[in-house]
Amino acid sequence: MPKKKSLTVRRVLTLLLAYLMLCVGGGAVVAALVSPAVFGMNSVAKAVVPTLKVEGVDFDVTSLPQKSVMYASDGTTKMAEFYADNRTVVPLKNISKVMQQAVVAREDRRFFKHHGVDVQGVMRAFFQTFIKGGDTQGGSTLTQQYVKNVLAMQAREDDDPIAEYHASEQTVARKVREMLIAVQMEKQYSKLEILQGYLNIAQFGNHNLYGVESAAKRYFNVSAKDLNVVQAATIAAITKNPAKYDPTSEENLKESEKQRNIVLDLMLQEGYITQKQHDEASKTPLKDTLNVQSIDSGCQVAGDAAFFCDYVTRQILNNKEFGATEEERNKLLKEGGLTIVTTMDVNANNSAMQAARDTVPPNDPTGFEIAIAAIRPGTGEVLGFGINRTYDATDLAKTDSTRTAVNYAVDEKDGGGWGFQVGSTWKPINLVAWMQKGKSINQYLRTSTSYNTASFSCNGYGFAGIWNVQNSGGGTSNESPLQGLVLSHNTTQASMTQQIGLCSIADAAKQLGYHNSIQGHEDVYDSNSFQPPMVIGTVQASPLTMANVYATIAAKGVECTPIAITKMTDSSGKNYKVPSANCHQAIDPEIAETTAYAINQGVVRSGGNAVDAQLSGGRKTFAKTGTNEDTYMLTGGFIPQVAAYVAVGNAESPQSFNYKTINGVYRPTWYGMYVAEPAWKQFMQQYVDTAGIPIDNSYGNPSSKYTAGSTTTQRSTTGGTTTQQQGTTTQQQGATTQQQGTTTEQQGQ
Repeated sequence: MPKKKSLTVRRVLTLLLAYLMLCVGGGAVVAALVSPAVFGMNSVAKAVVPTLKVEGVDFDVTSLPQKSVMYASDGTTKMAEFYADNRTVVPLKNISKVMQQAVVAREDRRFFKHHGVDVQGVMRAFFQTFIKGGDTQGGSTLTQQYVKNVLAMQAREDDDPIAEYHASEQTVARKVREMLIAVQMEKQYSKLEILQGYLNIAQFGNHNLYGVESAAKRYFNVSAKDLNVVQAATIAAITKNPAKYDPTSEENLKESEKQRNIVLDLMLQEGYITQKQHDEASKTPLKDTLNVQSIDSGCQVAGDAAFFCDYVTRQILNNKEFGATEEERNKLLKEGGLTIVTTMDVNANNSAMQAARDTVPPNDPTGFEIAIAAIRPGTGEVLGFGINRTYDATDLAKTDSTRTAVNYAVDEKDGGGWGFQVGSTWKPINLVAWMQKGKSINQYLRTSTSYNTASFSCNGYGFAGIWNVQNSGGGTSNESPLQGLVLSHNTTQASMTQQIGLCSIADAAKQLGYHNSIQGHEDVYDSNSFQPPMVIGTVQASPLTMANVYATIAAKGVECTPIAITKMTDSSGKNYKVPSANCHQAIDPEIAETTAYAINQGVVRSGGNAVDAQLSGGRKTFAKTGTNEDTYMLTGGFIPQVAAYVAVGNAESPQSFNYKTINGVYRPTWYGMYVAEPAWKQFMQQYVDTAGIPIDNSYGNPSSKYTAGSTTTQRSTTGGTTTQQQGTTTQQQGATTQQQGTTTEQQGQ
């Protein structure tokens, strides 16, 4: 009881001090504007108040925390929203007249007749609360509420809980300061500017729903400028108690409708609506007027675009161009009101997701992941990802294997895993390195099943031991590098390396855009990858990196860093510098085109490793399959307009796929041509069809400089999967391990 008396005394003192302050300050002056007429002045209101500062406090509505929106490459297809406060700031001219009137009627009917603090309102509240003994009345004007909201919001922004408490505590000091600021604001700014600020900062519901534009979208799926009488009254009623009057909660509906009707009564009383409008609106069940939209935010609710969304957010959070610390960058994303236009092609992403799920269903008993990445050659623009999983960053993913937040198509630092050993899809890199040494792809080579790795040494890198390597089924094939690529023979790759050295191949890989996926071990010269079996794909790379390698070949040797953002602006129109693709001529165009020719021969020649990848309509197709031992199946390839890469296997912990049933089909032995190749073809065919990509068969013409000479054609009964033995190192996923001994590794078609 003593505590209650103390609070009463404080309130009395507050009201009396306010009255004295206003009398001294001339607060009883009546505003020249009359409320009905002022709403007709919206056409002359500023679009957005540029600055609004009183006592050093910034009341500019453009500085309020606003949600960011991410779009696909078309700039209109929304992928996701990000926010701490779900708010979109809009100018007063984009808020319907009845919405403005509803708020004024509900919150401060004398708004246009006072100068920041309403003397009549204060005295009425004083009488109602302390003399008559009724419900507690606040007496705060709309301007005062605006001040209070801004002070509280800025305290939250500064992570200052003490300041946030003081912004709302029931003390004389807080109330007097609030009143003083309100009076000063009204001396400097128009009623319309203040009304605009309030409508953008006020809370209009649960789940951090702020501002009338977000409320209009949430409850009725319309813009604030299109709100009608019923909708406006519903929203205006919520601010008194957002938790209790939010109409999306079933238990709130009855009270929400009651409060809406109170607002309608007040609007009629002030002459804002007619009796007919009032009666019709009051009779309308509130539930029937709702068209509730989800307010979930982030990549979690981005559907099939979620993996791409996650990749984009990491590009922002990892880039110091967007803030000195990750905390600053995260704040920019969630509060900066950004418009983020990405490179995601809706058709490409949808086609990739469908191909992934069709090839290995999410609930397939094997539990294998399939990851697809697509990129536009010559631009670096990432077009889409395909993962046979549902994106889920919640704890549900821990118990449901069909859900994950790991994007297996990208590097570890970008939210991916350790990558996939790429097998024979590496072999076009060897061919590039071969030609860079001035050699012909038709040069005859003698091959062996045993190589002294010392012969691969280069630039101070030495190797020791014997590498025993053979083609699938055993034996050797004395042939040209072209034939070795078409038939996916491994002995040929070893023979090429013996002549040009392993460093030449590593350098060519880097020029084409290759790097390892494992964070901290990205350089191809890292001991985790730089070993003789590298030439048959014992490296660990993400599908996106390998897609980019093939894109460089497709773009006449122009290599680009993969990019996911084309434009990023904030609510004020400021443009942010987004990551550049840094496109440059990485290898000789003639070498790139000759390599493309060789890859295509694997599709068109009888016995070629990728004959089943041929796209319809006679479209010239470039594809290469691969199999890493018995753990991963792979395919990479391109047409001039798009490059794509597919990897299949257990991305978390490599396990054998032999003697398994995958998507209802049993095989004792699986190869890339059985799973990854059909997935690659399905994606490419569906994408070119839906996107209407024209056929361009002009690319892939070999240069005579690199095709001189002739060879004796030697065919192998089988091509690709091999067993090799290496004397010095063991390649282990995720770590660098060196030991003496012998290892067995298999790669193939």
